[in-house]
Amino acid sequence: MGQPVSQGEATATNCLVLLPSRETSRLPFLSLSIIVFLWLTIYFASIFTPPLLDDVDTIHAEAAREMVLRHDWVTLYTNGIRYLEKAPLMYWSVAASYELFGVKDWSSRLPLMLGVLALLFVTYAVGKRAYGERAGLYSAVVLGTSLGPYIFTRFQIPDLIVGLWLALSAYFFLRSLEQQEPSRWVCWGFAATCALNVLTKSLIGLVFPLASILLYLLLTKNLRHILKLHLLSSTLVFVAIAAPWHILAALRNPGQGALSGFLWFYFVNEQFLRYLGKRVPAGYDTVPLLIFWGLTVLWVAPWMVFLPQSLRCLPWKLGQLRAPLNSAQRASLFFLIWAVVVVGFFTFSTRQEYYTLPAIPAMALLIGSWLAREPGSESEARAGRISSWVLFAIVLLGSAVGIALLFMSKPATSGADLADLLQKNPQDYDFALGHFLDLTPEALGMFRPQLIAAVVALLIGAGLNVWVRYRQKPKYGNMLLAGMMVALLACVHAAFVTFSPILSSRQLARVIEQHYKPGDVVAIDGQYHQASTLNFYLETRVRVLHEPSGNLWYGSKFPDAPRVFETPASFAQLWNASSSVFLWTDQDAPKELLGLPHYLLARSGGKSIFTNRDLRP
Repeated sequence: MGQPVSQGEATATNCLVLLPSRETSRLPFLSLSIIVFLWLTIYFASIFTPPLLDDVDTIHAEAAREMVLRHDWVTLYTNGIRYLEKAPLMYWSVAASYELFGVKDWSSRLPLMLGVLALLFVTYAVGKRAYGERAGLYSAVVLGTSLGPYIFTRFQIPDLIVGLWLALSAYFFLRSLEQQEPSRWVCWGFAATCALNVLTKSLIGLVFPLASILLYLLLTKNLRHILKLHLLSSTLVFVAIAAPWHILAALRNPGQGALSGFLWFYFVNEQFLRYLGKRVPAGYDTVPLLIFWGLTVLWVAPWMVFLPQSLRCLPWKLGQLRAPLNSAQRASLFFLIWAVVVVGFFTFSTRQEYYTLPAIPAMALLIGSWLAREPGSESEARAGRISSWVLFAIVLLGSAVGIALLFMSKPATSGADLADLLQKNPQDYDFALGHFLDLTPEALGMFRPQLIAAVVALLIGAGLNVWVRYRQKPKYGNMLLAGMMVALLACVHAAFVTFSPILSSRQLARVIEQHYKPGDVVAIDGQYHQASTLNFYLETRVRVLHEPSGNLWYGSKFPDAPRVFETPASFAQLWNASSSVFLWTDQDAPKELLGLPHYLLARSGGKSIFTNRDLRP
């Protein structure tokens, strides 16, 4: 008679995904082809439109452009002023793209999109090694078609690339657990990915992987594993990659008098004080905690409905944690810890909607592992049907709201300016998606085609998914959900292009280009980030009619910083000079022009360009 199987051993067995050897040998090429197809359809196809946006999109693009212009790959500049708050790797990649392809909208976005492709490949590889070929594919598909990663690659932020390095770190760490004596190459690979993460988003690039590993080893009572990781040589690898830029940046931007220099601003102000909500100057709002947690789950829509059952294979009991774990259990436990560390870290700090993006690959891996297990068990299939009904109910509710909005909206009149239909809520603009809260039923009339297509795609995809899962064909259900998201994200992109004049001043820059001559002045009535597209597209330094603040605040304190900030008195002198002055403003009647002769040159997206002389034909 065989030995009785414990509940833990049964759970471990159920967590494994087994494939026939011939099927396994045929799948890698097909899996990679599917991943590339989804990336081309969803991500690459969207890099050409819309124009780059005001704020971080063109601030970061401008920093890369000036990097190429100055031939200075150490100190970042934007609008001619030191920009010392960010790690350099993203800017290096965009600057390299400019060197190869020129300064264009698509070449600005290309490095981030290639980073997404690399993340999909790494997610596939990690999932395949932990759970099997099919799970690796599903993990990549979940990540590639989820809502959050797509939304937050519409502008230049490095948070998803942090997820790439965390996924690679997870790959190397899990490899080290499989080896009796971890090889140097595995340990050095882990150190290198940590260093690249630090060069992507500073100290959290080290905090996240180390905290995840430490917590994992504590829970599994295996802290001695740390001593096997070739600590000395791995530390040297980390320092060799991460340290040179930091040293050069400190040497080239030293403290000067009352100015503390690079090290204080980059590490103390931008890391520690920002985390504590005491950064100077304050410029970031924080998402309420419950909304922040809820958005974390929403960012893996529609696949989040499968997340609860993906956690069932985890060793939840202390005895199971201390017992030998198989590769699937080790991976699942580590992925959960990875996600919890990221979300938990920002739970106690200031936070934006996208701060949990580095946790999304871990969640995708957990969900992908369950999707691959679903066909092999009736209990799992039943859970899949229940989750599909939950998703369909969510879609029905959302569709009802969408249909109600359609009935409330009115077809937009020809030539209507979207900005005239919005209700401005400037108190929300410090949030990444704050401008979308300006939408009104009248404004939604300009999005009727996208809204109709999105409702149809969701209803068909979610409805057919329920049907095929009841026919015990979950594979086709997953295909339907992925196809549904391809259609939905296409609608999101089309709506984003329609909304982009609100978020970008590119159309106004085109008008200025027609009249601008060397020696003319372009000024922003407000903070630099509100119209940073003018600086990028006109390739000229802009003046800022505002006290030193925001992205340019610290760099403007250096003695060699050009004068870009204007007072009302100095601006009046500029306005009355012989050169043409182009003033960007989001006010219909800017107070700075009271009593001064001025002419409206152009208006778009709720923003206007006034000039000090009549330039219209």
